[in-house]
Amino acid sequence: MGEEVSDKIPLLPSSNSFTKHFVLVHGVSHGGWCWYKVRTLLEGSGHRVTCLDLKASGVEPSDPNAVASFDEYNQPLVELFSSLPVHHKGIPDLSEFGEVHEFEFGLGRDHPPTSALIKKEFQRKILYQMSPLEDCTLASMLLRPFPLVITEAQTTQGGEDSERVPRIYIKALQDRVLKAEQQEAMIKRWPPTQVYSIDSDHSPFFSNPFVLSGLLLHVANSS
Repeated sequence: MGEEVSDKIPLLPSSNSFTKHFVLVHGVSHGGWCWYKVRTLLEGSGHRVTCLDLKASGVEPSDPNAVASFDEYNQPLVELFSSLPVHHKGIPDLSEFGEVHEFEFGLGRDHPPTSALIKKEFQRKILYQMSPLEDCTLASMLLRPFPLVITEAQTTQGGEDSERVPRIYIKALQDRVLKAEQQEAMIKRWPPTQVYSIDSDHSPFFSNPFVLSGLLLHVANSS
């Protein structure tokens, strides 16, 4: 694993004459909409950006209670990469507060819950404590329940494809969803080629979009 790098990387126009294609993938309950600041900055630097919605997320109309597997949830991303030209490179990018989720029971109350959403009163405390208030308000209007089946997916230990694709990890230093020790455990289990740190909450696309965009450009131009 490479030496850890801080977030002091300026956002500059790309010096590379080749346009990069950034594929930005949201986390649970969000959608492609959450990347609007980063997309604006990257496109302003001359790059192509795709902000897709996973199944039952963003404006994708599926019912989260009907999503049957992680593979189904992830299908839009798989389809996107399958549609890219062979030579085309995409750059892709989870409490101490007690019970913070509202659950939905799509199969009835006599069955386990099928989807969940962080309660509105906890969203700023957990997801956006460093983000502008207007972004937190926007998110509260757009967040959707996420299918709980995706939390049951057993992640494999790599494989040929995961070893072939270079990966970097950006640590959010003020993350209240993935604590520092959890992030370190993830880094240790799946060592990336480089680790960066950013002074951010769980949502750097809101709380520190300039530095996040600068890091993405730096990585893209170094690969």
